[in-house]
Amino acid sequence: MILLKYDAQDCKLVSVKKLTDTIFDFRLQNKQLAEITKPGQFVQVYVPGKTLRRPISVCDVEDDIIRIVFEIRGEGTDILSKTDIGKNINIIAPLGKGFDIDLDKKTVFVGGGIGVPPMLYSAKQCGKNAVVINGFRDKSAVILENDFKNFAGKVITTTDNGTYGIHGFVTQPLAEEITGAELICACGPTPMLRNIAKLAKENNIPCQVSLEQRMACGVGACLGCAVSIKISGDSTVYKHVCKDGPVFNAEEVAW
Repeated sequence: MILLKYDAQDCKLVSVKKLTDTIFDFRLQNKQLAEITKPGQFVQVYVPGKTLRRPISVCDVEDDIIRIVFEIRGEGTDILSKTDIGKNINIIAPLGKGFDIDLDKKTVFVGGGIGVPPMLYSAKQCGKNAVVINGFRDKSAVILENDFKNFAGKVITTTDNGTYGIHGFVTQPLAEEITGAELICACGPTPMLRNIAKLAKENNIPCQVSLEQRMACGVGACLGCAVSIKISGDSTVYKHVCKDGPVFNAEEVAW
């Protein structure tokens, strides 16, 4: 079967797990899409009764399964969370430009909040060469920790209020783990990414960031997810997170 770019495909929902009160873990079965999905990419999910699809990062890929982890943030994702096992979910995938990872390099993967799930498939590529730092609001928000521990060389968890792991932000352990790192990959809130990019630049370490931006079409047609990117000196251009990203080199982003 030859898949055309931006083809919509049905995926069978084979597993549902509730990770927190508002975060759900779906496993979608579609062999053709699973085979071509790369770390850092995302899917556009059709929600019955809604015109616009919902963009959700790929959390993991295992054989013929695409795993997505999403948070209920409105009516659309609430409807999606109630989908019964065995039903088909229509998605457009894989979309976007993912992380450019060298499997043999020590890489630090940093996730914040709902930016943690897309780091799983990405970090898995490096196995024991991966150092993972994940930050959450509090203990009740911690997700996927054991999944990362199954393969990564080191997993560090932080919470803003100190109820679990290290008390503080991800930049604290990152500053300690940055020695010897050859690449940093990160996904999460913009203030977190900005601080990580600054730390990476100070230590002369390449950094790739997956930007979170509101999307509509997911394929670069509506131009709604524009972000300012440096091209030379103080000059900037607008690129689109859905098509040109979501992953960009941190030094290119006009923070």
